[in-house]
Amino acid sequence: MPFSYLIFLKGARQVTNEAFISLRRELHQIPELGFKEQQTQARLLAQIEQLDQSFLEVATWRTGILVKVNGSSPEKTIGYRTDMDALPIQEETSLPFASKMPGNMHACGHDLHMSIAMGVLTYFATHQPIQNLVFIFQPAEEGPGGAKPMLESEVFQAFRPDEIYALHIAPEYQVGEIAIKPGLLFANTSELFIQFKGKGGHAAYPHLANDMVVAASSFVTQLQTIVSRNIDPMDNALITIGKIQGGSAQNAIAGEALLEGTIRTADPETMKLIWKRLKQMARGFAEAYDCSIEFLPGSSYYQVANWEKETAEFIRFLETKFPGSYVPAKAAMTGEDFGYFLAEIKGAMCWLGVDSEYGLHHAKLDPDEAAIPFAIDVFTAFLASR
Repeated sequence: MPFSYLIFLKGARQVTNEAFISLRRELHQIPELGFKEQQTQARLLAQIEQLDQSFLEVATWRTGILVKVNGSSPEKTIGYRTDMDALPIQEETSLPFASKMPGNMHACGHDLHMSIAMGVLTYFATHQPIQNLVFIFQPAEEGPGGAKPMLESEVFQAFRPDEIYALHIAPEYQVGEIAIKPGLLFANTSELFIQFKGKGGHAAYPHLANDMVVAASSFVTQLQTIVSRNIDPMDNALITIGKIQGGSAQNAIAGEALLEGTIRTADPETMKLIWKRLKQMARGFAEAYDCSIEFLPGSSYYQVANWEKETAEFIRFLETKFPGSYVPAKAAMTGEDFGYFLAEIKGAMCWLGVDSEYGLHHAKLDPDEAAIPFAIDVFTAFLASR
């Protein structure tokens, strides 16, 4: 008998599944950027208020939510985290429940993440667990980064778990598959914004100006040598400049230019080395091109490194309770601020298969909603087993 029938009594599985799929569709229509998730928070709080409150303690932090389910005989507290925010992407899915907020889209699956978390929470609100559980609805995962300040907050410390788990949808895996590995799963990441300021002028008089398009272009070429010449070839790292902005007319020399990109590494010490070399290089370029070069603030995420023991126990659980669901994962250069939680609290993150033709952060991402009830089943059973 599937585990679902043990959870949702009186044959209500289909109705329950529809409820959380419906919640996902509601959330999908109101995508909000980091620390602006007011409507999302209100919708989730309204759902939580409908639950039996006998075992629950509810708190908010900025636009996030924490819900503690007090256990019957707790020896520890187990955390389950979901993210809440969306991306500044114009949706192109043509779904009947497409985003109603122009320019914003849940293109990374956080709408599914929240619905799954609410499904698991709903079960434990009426089936008191033995251990304490804490459900963490975290804002601003996509930026500017909500995990680290939430982790440091007094509210979180009052509910702080002894171990913590999370999932992220993966379009490349099938529904019913969960991919995970011990150790490094996601990379250290850092946003890169570099502002060049010189002196603009007429294209006919280059000697009277100071061309920042030339300076920035040369900098892009040179910074690629950091990985090829300063990083151990056995280490993994990359620097990508995804956007160059400078100038206003074809016959004018640009006095300013902006580079936007990302740094990704498999080791936090490598990230420090890259930043050291970038700043050294910037000082040299500022002198050589007689300009100022400034690094503007951006988000930085710590690596997601799964704890060995907890990951092994989760894999054994999958193989026993959900045979065929476990898929060995490979480390990826993607970033996730859940790494800040795992840096201090033992636990793990996994990939959840959603079988979508389009990948994460794509305007046409369309995850298979059958992954929602499957994930609810898996994590309800797993948390109950802890």
